[in-house]
Amino acid sequence: MKLKNILLYTLIIFSLFSCKKDIGNYDYTPIAEPTVVNLENATFKATVGDTLVVRPYIDLPDGVAMQDLEFDWEILVIEETRVDKYTGYPLKIVYNLAPGLRTAKLTVSNNKTGMKYFISFKIQGGTQFALGQTVLSVENGITKLSFIKPDNKTVLTDLYKSFNGEDLPTNAVQLFGRPSPYQPTVAEDYWVISPDPTQKSVIIDGNTMLRKKYFPEHFFNPPASLVAEGFESAKGFATGIINGKLYIAVTSTAPFAPDYGKFSNPQAGDYVLSKFYSNTPQFYFGFDKKSTGFVSFNSGGDYSGANYIVTGDAFNPKNIGMTDLIYMKAVPGTSYAFFKDAAGAIYELSFGIDMSDYINKKEITPKYKRLFKGATLVQPDTKWQKSQADVFYFTSNDKIYRYNPLNEDLRALNADFGGKKVTMIQLNADNDTITAGVEGAVITVDVSVGINGVITKTVTGIPGSPIDIFIKK
Repeated sequence: MKLKNILLYTLIIFSLFSCKKDIGNYDYTPIAEPTVVNLENATFKATVGDTLVVRPYIDLPDGVAMQDLEFDWEILVIEETRVDKYTGYPLKIVYNLAPGLRTAKLTVSNNKTGMKYFISFKIQGGTQFALGQTVLSVENGITKLSFIKPDNKTVLTDLYKSFNGEDLPTNAVQLFGRPSPYQPTVAEDYWVISPDPTQKSVIIDGNTMLRKKYFPEHFFNPPASLVAEGFESAKGFATGIINGKLYIAVTSTAPFAPDYGKFSNPQAGDYVLSKFYSNTPQFYFGFDKKSTGFVSFNSGGDYSGANYIVTGDAFNPKNIGMTDLIYMKAVPGTSYAFFKDAAGAIYELSFGIDMSDYINKKEITPKYKRLFKGATLVQPDTKWQKSQADVFYFTSNDKIYRYNPLNEDLRALNADFGGKKVTMIQLNADNDTITAGVEGAVITVDVSVGINGVITKTVTGIPGSPIDIFIKK
């Protein structure tokens, strides 16, 4: 074959291919995606021990969803650094994770196309004790633990004895909700605290009401005599006064480690702290009964003592001269403290505090020292609360009093407790409601602006007189 004929045939072939219609780019049909309804960003409630079923509506336009799709579910268990995995549709499991809000994900795989689709959602796990009010009370000398359900009518009484077969420690003074390291606003444990060294304070699982351990087991090496006086939570862990010393929980391990949150040694220093101390993000502040003066610790708990400047002469904050601190809740800025002297007189002290670490400035400014206007109303078992606006509430027999130190306005709230002694008060975070306790009942009192203590709710059936309360919302 001559060369020119070969070239001719080649041109004909190229011409035929160039005339062929290109249909690949113009008749493309998108891959049909599965439809998943009522799952993306949804939150499902689960109760520990009950069956959790997550059954979103699923559709596959060009196929049969239950045949052509595969379903893989994941639930993140962050406190144990793991993921629980399940397959199939629907998700149907006996929920056995600790209460709390959890992140979850469904992966939908299309076997016909190989495509995968990811849908995120959440699971809010809880128990019958996840929402409501836990009440510590004393009946005939016996400490009892009760639970008020969210309906504010149903009261489960004497839970600790029922679940654990023993009584709580006598002379209890506090129901402390130890925060979860992952959700600081949620009480992981309840501590029933008694300052009586002959009694063992207990730590209770906040979700089951079962005893986890006795309080001495919460120490690496517990003191020979253990006088637990009071605890606070801040930054997601516990601090407290034990044997007059400041203790700060150990947080150097992972939060899921068994030693996380335990107590080691007290913060070193020559001091004996009152139980009325303050735990702020910048510093710890308290009253030293040994020197009868105010002392501080830095944000890490290192003792600074009275190493601060005094600017003012209304009183000497390094040597107040009285040891009986009735109540104090010190904060950065203006603070107040109430002391009783040896003769029984009660004084009100006002002072400014600046213990900022970041500028290494430590200063107390005494403002005044005066006799407390409500001194005759204060009793040995008077309970106190302070609002963010520096308004104080305190109990006296069957009354709650409101005191404003700015103008010394002192008045009894209108709430009528039927002549029963008020044994507990707790001001809520918004400072507009007081939860009060009297024998047999927990009572909600409105103290919002313009309201002088109106009773809005009463829950009866509490055994004995309430001591303390922890409210889960």
